[in-house]
Amino acid sequence: MYKVNVQNTCRCFLKSGMVESSEFSTKEEAQKEAEYMIGVMNSTFCQKHEFDLKEQFGDYTIYIKPRK
Repeated sequence: MYKVNVQNTCRCFLKSGMVESSEFSTKEEAQKEAEYMIGVMNSTFCQKHEFDLKEQFGDYTIYIKPRK
């Protein structure tokens, strides 16, 4: 199983209805979902945060950090 996890959730994320953790049967599905989530976050969230995507062993983690 391949996972997509979101760390340090912000208020916009909590309001969005997205899930913090999900599992996929293929790495490609997990990557596609992670990239989709980053796209939605960048286009619809309040712009007070930056989003960073890291991949490790087929699992994807989205980090939410304050924008500088």
